Amino acid sequence: MTQASAAPGATRRRHDREIVALALPAFGALVAEPLFVLADSAIVGHLGTAQLAGLGVASALLMTAVGVFVFLAYATTAAVARRVGAGDMRSAIRQGMDGIWLALLIGAAVIAVALPTAPSLMEFLGASDTAASYATTYLRISVFGIPAMLVVLAATGILRGLQDTKTPLYVAVGGFVANAVLNVVLVYGVGLGIAGSAWGTVIAQCGMAAVYLYVVARGAREYGASLRPDVTGIRACAQAGTPLLVRTLSLRAILLIATTVAARLGDADMAAHQIILSLWSLLAFALDAIAIAGQAIIGRYLGADDAQGAREACRRMVQWGLVTGIALGLLVIATRPLFLPLFSGDSGVQNAALPALVMVAVSQPICGIVFVLDGVLMGAGDGPYLAWAMLLTLAVFTPVALLVPLLGGGLTALWGAMTLMMTMRMVTLWLRSRSGRWVVTGATR
Repeated sequence: MTQASAAPGATRRRHDREIVALALPAFGALVAEPLFVLADSAIVGHLGTAQLAGLGVASALLMTAVGVFVFLAYATTAAVARRVGAGDMRSAIRQGMDGIWLALLIGAAVIAVALPTAPSLMEFLGASDTAASYATTYLRISVFGIPAMLVVLAATGILRGLQDTKTPLYVAVGGFVANAVLNVVLVYGVGLGIAGSAWGTVIAQCGMAAVYLYVVARGAREYGASLRPDVTGIRACAQAGTPLLVRTLSLRAILLIATTVAARLGDADMAAHQIILSLWSLLAFALDAIAIAGQAIIGRYLGADDAQGAREACRRMVQWGLVTGIALGLLVIATRPLFLPLFSGDSGVQNAALPALVMVAVSQPICGIVFVLDGVLMGAGDGPYLAWAMLLTLAVFTPVALLVPLLGGGLTALWGAMTLMMTMRMVTLWLRSRSGRWVVTGATR
């Protein structure tokens, strides 16, 4: 084998090692996060149906609040990774601290809004008369954990930017275990009921944030970075995150529209849609792990002024996304007859879900490319383009989805519209990646 032919192979292997080293722990951390709600549901469910219903309504709002501000992790990862690539560790930590201070400010604002409006919010979300009081109790306590969870997002972004995805995995697993133990003790041992579940989660979240703050403070001492708030830096962090906030809100609007349309199709289709959406979200974790690796790797290459390395890493990660998507699609096809009975014994629900799952399977290779390119452009700090591309996708998806019930289409047609949405995202992201305009080198974009 010649040196010329060996070099590309060596480059691919190097990229593969980097991707696996970052993506696998990231996947574990992503899977661990939803286990908080799962543990709470399992424990509170034994208190009664009304308590579980209240938990469901309140936790949906809390998860949405945290999910909307996920830009704290994405924007911080890109900014920190660039400075790591440039060899400026002090500025990397300082940039991360700006994200943490912004997280605390947003968290304080969320508390100020949620506490007095909790009963109205639960009524707006449709909590029943029997569940509303439990939902309000859970929300008013749990909202005190929001600043901690937003700090966790920002600090996770710092560590990802530092090319460390193992620490977030350890913290996520530790937080899940602590949450489960505290819930059992406070709910049943102390007898606090649903309030005990809320306090247990808040304590676990604050513990996770404390661990992250310790790790970041240790890094700041090592590299001489200041931990004090910097107004200019916090403002810059908010400006960088705003386009990603628009992107996230647009994506959530798409999912909300899809659920609204499914509800109009009837109870069986709605139940099937909920099952499929849960599976779709689970599959997204595997693909999002590669995207997270992309954010960290691309940011580092661009910060090191290595445009060619960034392009090569992008190509390799797209290959990873495509192959992973194909594998997941085949897995869905093979397991769908076994998967559905786990969630519903209703033949109507199963009959509605089976063909729709084929659309989900077909879309997985597309999703693989979309997630990876999304991560690449985030790592490049190309937030404004991501925002406009998602708004365009929302504008295309909305009329198509709303036409589904009007034209007599069923759940399969709705998930066909979802596949169209992902295809639209793939096209816009692919065009941007091909243009090369995202390749902006240097410690800052």
